[in-house]
Amino acid sequence: MSMPGLRRLDHVGFTVPDLDEATRFLVDVLGCEYLYPLGPFADDGDWMARHLNVHPRATVPQNRFFRCGDQAVFEVFAYTAPDQRTTVPRNSDIGGHHIALYVDDLDAAVTHLREHGVTVLGEPTASRGPHEGQRWVYFLAPWGMQFELVSYPHGKAFFNLPAAGPG
Repeated sequence: MSMPGLRRLDHVGFTVPDLDEATRFLVDVLGCEYLYPLGPFADDGDWMARHLNVHPRATVPQNRFFRCGDQAVFEVFAYTAPDQRTTVPRNSDIGGHHIALYVDDLDAAVTHLREHGVTVLGEPTASRGPHEGQRWVYFLAPWGMQFELVSYPHGKAFFNLPAAGPG
């Protein structure tokens, strides 16, 4: 059975080491719209551990919300915690991840990132198979988090495949 009432992705949350640096990157480089802040959050009991699965003495001095494009909302946290890990996971690590952003013109977007000193990993790659028609490239936020740009202005092969049921 599927999740009752599931409609869509609401937001993506991630933690950064410097909230002001992340704000500059998200707004000035990616073009996200800053929405509002929340916080601070802290608790002397076990609320943080029970509700957020973090150290009970973890704090959130502030978190900020951003709209990126037409739909995506990012909830960006600044945390402190006695047991905080500061190593950014790679895609190959358990819990590794990336955020993919669709752009109309991949080459123009890559040029924009490079002009802003952003580390772009390699050159755009053309996909094959069900993703034929798509090009993509990864890039790194200033704190090392992985993002991806994708573009398929003329669609991708997947759109023309017959629907497949569970396998």
